[in-house]
Amino acid sequence: MPKKRVLIIEDDDNISKLIAYNLEKSGFETFVGMSGEEAFKVLDQKMVDFIILDLMLPGMDGLEVCRLIRQDARWKRIPVLMLTAKGEEVDRVVGLELGADDYMVKPFSPRELVLRIKAILRRVSVEASPKEILEVGALKIDIPRHEVTFQKRGIELTPMEFKLLCVLIERRGRVQSRDRLLADVWDVHAEIDTRTIDTHVKRLREKLGKAGDGIETVRGMGYKFKEE
Repeated sequence: MPKKRVLIIEDDDNISKLIAYNLEKSGFETFVGMSGEEAFKVLDQKMVDFIILDLMLPGMDGLEVCRLIRQDARWKRIPVLMLTAKGEEVDRVVGLELGADDYMVKPFSPRELVLRIKAILRRVSVEASPKEILEVGALKIDIPRHEVTFQKRGIELTPMEFKLLCVLIERRGRVQSRDRLLADVWDVHAEIDTRTIDTHVKRLREKLGKAGDGIETVRGMGYKFKEE
């Protein structure tokens, strides 16, 4: 199997070398960009499988870099882990809303960083293979038939409710911001009123009954479906 390629966007030379050393020891190939501008030069020239992105960069900051990555069709599906010294909740929320897949605060454990990267890449690999049947406990979704059952009882959903449920279950355990759900379910941008998400989630919970308890509200961030 070819080595997975990781782009490290970090302006601290000691930290980038520490990350690169631990990743290469674990079988990855690494590239380094000391700024957003350098990172985009690498992305233009190399195919990468994962991006580690520092938030505090010279010139273009990490949030802007993440936003531009997610807007470009060439790179928008590459997993991004934000690595920063800033630990305030607002930074985590903004990073996740812009499309980051995970978030670590400095100082960090290199071993934990490698484990998180491997876990995210495994998850992405599973998601890349579309499933026709989704099951969580007694809740079953037959995608080709557009059928939802809970404890073998049929549940009628609108096309948008069905798509919303599929997205939440396919990404269960991970918080989905309202903006991201608008983009992935409704194919519209964040300027549309995000309250439409809340309305659809409320109706979906009501229709699912007890199974609707699996949809959790994460205050200030969005929604997620419980892993179990």
